[in-house]
Amino acid sequence: MRLGCSIPTVVLCGFTALFQSSEPTPAAPPQGPSATTSQVARGEKQSQPANELVRTIVANELKAADEDHSHWMYQLETMKAGTLETRRVVETKDGDVTRVVSRNGKPLSAEEQKVEEERVDKFIHDPREQQKQQKDARQDAHKTRELLALLPDALTYSSAESNGSTTKLKFEPNPDFQPPSREAHVFHEMAGELVLDTKQQRLVEFTGHLIHPVDFGGGLLGHLEEGGTFDVRQQEVAPNIWEITLLTINMKGRALFFKTISVQQDEKRSEFQRVSDTLSLTEGEDLLRKQVAAE
Repeated sequence: MRLGCSIPTVVLCGFTALFQSSEPTPAAPPQGPSATTSQVARGEKQSQPANELVRTIVANELKAADEDHSHWMYQLETMKAGTLETRRVVETKDGDVTRVVSRNGKPLSAEEQKVEEERVDKFIHDPREQQKQQKDARQDAHKTRELLALLPDALTYSSAESNGSTTKLKFEPNPDFQPPSREAHVFHEMAGELVLDTKQQRLVEFTGHLIHPVDFGGGLLGHLEEGGTFDVRQQEVAPNIWEITLLTINMKGRALFFKTISVQQDEKRSEFQRVSDTLSLTEGEDLLRKQVAAE
């Protein structure tokens, strides 16, 4: 799994504004056995094992992102403005090729198919569009790595329940966390639940809501209302390979966001088929055309 497609990426991208950070404030060191009496009263000491579990999971997610270079073809369903759009997506070494195959369950008309053919062909032969797609993905992945590494310290976790290899944790902001950047301030406004696969040490689900309104630059750079929700899930699609299967973000407000995620997003991914890791854009386009024709 590429980091740009990971659970933490879509959650953090969905809540984080993209703007120039001020001079970073050093992050507070992780809480340890020397926690103060007031910290113990708030439950930090009791939640430390849960935070250490999250630290282990995060380390493994980063390791998996570094090691997984697999590419996939899959079905992507998106709901936007009351329209259900179904696409086929092929990941290649030079970017993703996508093609709409139906809207609201109905196949595209001949004219709509022609428009899709022209759009895909234009992307295949436009190096600038390809470079923009790759640049956006790289930028998002880099910033996500920085934010993902903060999760064990930015939030306070407590055990909710366990079922076999699955553990559910509740989380809330860590009041003693000092955000190292403006982007990291988002952690002070998130609460919810984290589901972990402790056997494979992977994130399964990240769900929650904004517990306070969020202003960026005093509201000049953006604002998100209290109560906005998110739900992101991933699952194993091949041995030791995990991919996003559900992404729902429901926010009200405005902000400058990451390149690849918006504040209103409803997506489902399914029917994963592995493709060659050296697949070119032209080969990806041909594979999509054959897949669509066979449906």
